[in-house]
Amino acid sequence: MSLLSERQKEELQKSILEYLHANNFTDAFDALKREAEIEYTPDPKAKYAGLLEKKWTSVIRLQKKIMDLENRNAALQEELSLTPAKRTALQTDWVPRAPAAYTLKGHRGQVLKVAFHPTFNLLASASEDATVKIWDWETGEFERTLKGHTRGVNDVAFDSKGNLLVTCSSDLFIKIWDVQNEWKNTKTFPGHEHTISCVRFMPGDLQIVSASRDQTIRIFDVASTHLVRTITGHQDWVRWVEPSDDGRLIVSCSNDQSARIIDPLTGETKMELRGHDHTIEVVVFAPIVAYPAIRELAGIPSTERSNRPGAYVATGARDKTIKLWDAQSGQLLRTLQGHDNWVRALVFHPTGKFLLSACDDKSIRVWELATGRCVKTVQAHSHFVNCMAWGPQAPAQGGDAAKTNGTSGTGKAEPEKFVNVVATGSVDQTIKIWLP
Repeated sequence: MSLLSERQKEELQKSILEYLHANNFTDAFDALKREAEIEYTPDPKAKYAGLLEKKWTSVIRLQKKIMDLENRNAALQEELSLTPAKRTALQTDWVPRAPAAYTLKGHRGQVLKVAFHPTFNLLASASEDATVKIWDWETGEFERTLKGHTRGVNDVAFDSKGNLLVTCSSDLFIKIWDVQNEWKNTKTFPGHEHTISCVRFMPGDLQIVSASRDQTIRIFDVASTHLVRTITGHQDWVRWVEPSDDGRLIVSCSNDQSARIIDPLTGETKMELRGHDHTIEVVVFAPIVAYPAIRELAGIPSTERSNRPGAYVATGARDKTIKLWDAQSGQLLRTLQGHDNWVRALVFHPTGKFLLSACDDKSIRVWELATGRCVKTVQAHSHFVNCMAWGPQAPAQGGDAAKTNGTSGTGKAEPEKFVNVVATGSVDQTIKIWLP
């Protein structure tokens, strides 16, 4: 059954005949005439001459016009959605954009780590100049300097309540500072046999875990400063260590090009993640809120069991790539490529939709987890970007420790349970504060 009326049918057939005749398709011309039973003599002056070509090109023109209008419509819709009412709704998806709100200057060496206080508007920065500085990130003002280490301070982290600050240094010591008692250095741990690169409070804040160039990971009791456990397994400098939100696992990475999932109670390596072909600089557990996007990216069916903390891990390395892993099976899920230098820091967005990375190519990149695409690149500093942290967030289940990778900490009572602020630190000796 034809959709055309008799008149339209006749018009179409005659214009096809004109087209066939004009292009010397004599057999096709005769066949169509015979089968359609049309009596028609081609005439270059007739209205059918060239009609088929005209209609054909006008359809394409119209299609292009429709596409242009649809794009324009989408752009206008987006503009409309940025009205004040909608803007607040969009704030949950905020990611850093240039220019930075503040550039904090004062360190005399490169800034190696930054950490947000879980409740106050304070930021701690650790530097190669052997000091830690405390800043008010809301105003950009300098508050105080903590002195005590004799060599570069490689890491800094708050406990979950923000009562204590822990630091570690190339001077082989770990120090705890009492935030509520004038930031006094109340405890010093003779930590390792070589440079200590990373330190964190374990969930519950009763223990700290540290990683060192002496190839070990160590767990200390905060109250007594006693060494609880020495964990071996890496064959080279351990760069980073991080507990899962429930404290049942820790993840570490090393110059030996591997990351390890470890049981902190036994020190046993549960899984070794291999795939990078250079030193792994950073490793972070994905927060539970990021699981749906990671599963979509990897095509993994959602199962109830895998909503436990510590199911997925992201690593960043000197091979310029970021890799996402299934921590239980050790399977590499996806490699994110785009940076053109060492990847130094990784932070999951509080909504779980994005992964932010900082790199020696001086940029921050924002990766959409569900697709693995880089959706934004921010030129952040004039030199290598060493570190990055996201502001205060609501605690995960299980009384969680504040971490400089921004996957947790006790947030203010905001409806979305996190604060939109990012801090980065660089070899250029500055810290930048990124605000909406």
